[in-house]
Amino acid sequence: MKILDKYILSRYLITFFFCIILFTAIVVVVDISEKAEDFTKSKLSFYQIMVDYYFGFIPRIDALLFPLFVFISVIFFTSKMAGRSEVIAVLASGINYRRFILPFMAGGLVLAAVLWLGYKYVIPKANKKWADFEIKYVDANSGINNVNTAYKEKIYFKLDSNSYVGIKGYDTISKVGSGFFIQKFKGNKLIYNFRAASFNWDTAGRIWKFTNVVERTINEINETIVNTAEKKILYNFKPIDLRRDNYLKDQMLTPDLDAFIKGEKIRESDTVNTLLVERYNRDAIPASVIILTVIGTVLASRKVRGGSGAHIALGVVLSMLYILLSRFSVVFATKGNFPAILAAWIPNVIFAMLALVLYRRAAK
Repeated sequence: MKILDKYILSRYLITFFFCIILFTAIVVVVDISEKAEDFTKSKLSFYQIMVDYYFGFIPRIDALLFPLFVFISVIFFTSKMAGRSEVIAVLASGINYRRFILPFMAGGLVLAAVLWLGYKYVIPKANKKWADFEIKYVDANSGINNVNTAYKEKIYFKLDSNSYVGIKGYDTISKVGSGFFIQKFKGNKLIYNFRAASFNWDTAGRIWKFTNVVERTINEINETIVNTAEKKILYNFKPIDLRRDNYLKDQMLTPDLDAFIKGEKIRESDTVNTLLVERYNRDAIPASVIILTVIGTVLASRKVRGGSGAHIALGVVLSMLYILLSRFSVVFATKGNFPAILAAWIPNVIFAMLALVLYRRAAK
């Protein structure tokens, strides 16, 4: 690594960390002003709010805005180099443009790897801490129609290709429910019906325990009814599968999310596309860091009238376009039939083509 590489890489990373600290402080101040009433009602100490809420909120919001921080950092630092004619001096010394952007790419790869590992193992844990606080102290004040509650009602899903499950009510904290039934069909005919007055998850045995069970087996000639006071059965769903809140997908580590998606596909759940978008985004968003690094470097390395201000303004506009494009594609995937993998990767594909065009047209 040459002196120029060390200079560019160090300034890039220093600018990025300064940018992320500054923007995080601004976001936290705004969030405090919005949730001051909820914090007051919670009657928690400043220390408890910081540990129980902001230790989860800050990594979550930083991961969400990470590509934006990278883009602004690259544009700010590179435009300063261009304004001081350092880029002209580098290229005039015989270093080609591809070699010039190499340390920027190295920095982008490092930050992309950090974000990828964060999405895989760290951010889900932070999301759980943040979501637990939201459910307990913020969503609790949202009214009876709030979906992010511990008690779930009227749960229905497909157990396998021929069986359906219905649950009247289930508490996700105590893992106790009531009004459980399973109906199994052969063609259009009901051949098996299972009902239990109550049920709960046996944590030690990792199995479901049902009480006051009634089983009906129906064939073409007659039916058999069996009553059982208590019965333990291992089904292909677990307590986590009965959680139906907006935060669940964000809290699972990537290996757990992969397993959860596999189970939801078997049950033909209507949330599969939403889960797939979350899974593909965990790879697509880190990749966007590299793409935005190239775009920022190419745009800001040209010396223009207006200096850093013009570069930063252009960078903010492009960042907003990227975020809007990403949001639109996610909405089309979760609310329509748009493929989840395309929803996650289309913004990257479009901006990768933009990066290639800008690179070819850059002053070498």
